Amino acid sequence: MVNSEQRRRQLAREKFERQQQRRAEIRGKARRRNVIIASALAVVLAAGGGAYAIAGLTDDGEKQDVAQQDSPSTPPSPSESKPAGPKMTIDAKAKYTMTLKTNEGDIGIAMDAAKTPETVNSFKSLTDKEFFDGTKCHRLTTENIFVLQCGDPKGDGTGGPGYTIADENLDGLGKPAADGAVTYPAGSVAMANTGQPNSGGSQFFLVFKDTKLPPSYTPFGTMDAEGLKTVKAVAAAGVTGDNKGDGPPKKAVTIEKGTVDKT
Repeated sequence: MVNSEQRRRQLAREKFERQQQRRAEIRGKARRRNVIIASALAVVLAAGGGAYAIAGLTDDGEKQDVAQQDSPSTPPSPSESKPAGPKMTIDAKAKYTMTLKTNEGDIGIAMDAAKTPETVNSFKSLTDKEFFDGTKCHRLTTENIFVLQCGDPKGDGTGGPGYTIADENLDGLGKPAADGAVTYPAGSVAMANTGQPNSGGSQFFLVFKDTKLPPSYTPFGTMDAEGLKTVKAVAAAGVTGDNKGDGPPKKAVTIEKGTVDKT
């Protein structure tokens, strides 16, 4: 016959097993979410002023910082906020094309001014000032996400125009799936940011293969066929450094001239 002490131990053991099972379920959910977070980290680079830490989940479901670069780990205070973007000069009802003349070939980008007027207006202002001329596409990722990132005048992921612009068109790629991600199709062009809302600057990324990411990056344009072919050729050459899937492209890309024209 089972005495009271044996029964107490049995109940404690069953409780412990239930707790372990719940922990295992939480760990599984956390791992699935962290796949998306890890992918996002590959794109969340400084858009002028550094990158911020991103909150992830531990195996036990408790929040922790999963990444922090050499920059502030919290958003700027109101007193440190950056100037607003340039005065609106574009016609949001018109069509615009951005052309990036690079050493590897021209990349034409049809811009969605109707859905992303502030973004298109910023690129128009920056290209008119020759902001992108002579800048390098500093980062290529070929694992988990598939993008070439450009637009940093410093060439190290921390540069920007000295202002930030609002997020736009974040629902333009549809409703997120159960994992919180949407698909940025091959050929799409979107803004990089620091991980904080409305923190885009001048950095953007060119998607050369369908990529799943959280809908946190303003999609504002689509590459033409030749541009996509050019970016795919750069991606095929791989990256430099020890991290095989993330780093400067082996086939260095320099934007020789950037223009935005009304079409």
